[in-house]
Amino acid sequence: MAIVTLYRDSQCEWIDVEAPTAEDLKFLHERYEINNLLLEDTLDPNHLPKYEEDGDVKFFLLRESTELERKNLNTISDISTKIGIFILGRMIITIHRMKTKSLSETQKQLSCQKTETTAKNIALKIALLIMKSFDDESVSLLETMDNIENEIFLKNTNHTNQIKRLYKLKRKSGLNSRVLTVSSDAIDKFKLLGLQDSEVYDLKDKHKDVVADFDHLNIQVTNLIGMFLALSDQKANQVMKVLAVYSVYFLPITFIAGVYGMNFDNMPELHHKNGYFFTLGLMAVVVICTFIYARRKQW
Repeated sequence: MAIVTLYRDSQCEWIDVEAPTAEDLKFLHERYEINNLLLEDTLDPNHLPKYEEDGDVKFFLLRESTELERKNLNTISDISTKIGIFILGRMIITIHRMKTKSLSETQKQLSCQKTETTAKNIALKIALLIMKSFDDESVSLLETMDNIENEIFLKNTNHTNQIKRLYKLKRKSGLNSRVLTVSSDAIDKFKLLGLQDSEVYDLKDKHKDVVADFDHLNIQVTNLIGMFLALSDQKANQVMKVLAVYSVYFLPITFIAGVYGMNFDNMPELHHKNGYFFTLGLMAVVVICTFIYARRKQW
């Protein structure tokens, strides 16, 4: 079975279940009298964060940011994984689909500390590390955005993959913002655990900071996409301007060449010995006049 004990002292016991099977959930239901509906919520990969109570069981469903790089960023499971936390008196049970940093780091901290702890404090530690995972993700995304911005404006690149990277960045930031917004209620419910006010406020402040970071990131990415598109349009306009200027230069002399390309006998200067040079001179005069006119108009 995937059920293991990660920590135990005289005040609490922490049981962890990774990638639970139907037999594991049945055992938890029968052994600890946990509602089957709450256990089923831990199986849904796209379930939103929430808090529920069922008798003496307090249930937190939180989501932790993951480092997985997925091509399709359509659902919250593409950027995060869920962690179910059940608190039953002195016991805490965590259920999750994959290995997570928050749980392994919490276990490491508990193994290093000399004092005993409680199930509620373990839940608080896990929640703080979950918020830290989103904080680390916001820092990583901000660094990625700065790199893209430097490539666009300092290195003067205008590749198609830049807009794809910006779009992916916007999708990841938006999905993280959604998870954090929905997590507000569950984070607020930690005050029901009877923890010290300072500990709960620390968790709520951390949550607000991360939400603000992603709000700032969303605005910056949106602005950068707008500036990138404006810069692309400006470069396209410059190219069209150059082509238009060349067209202005060559259109009249092309017209002259076209006229003299018509095979009529009675044409001016056609049989003159210097007719060729007169025509080239006329073309040169037209080009020079066009150049002077364009400069005066500051084209």
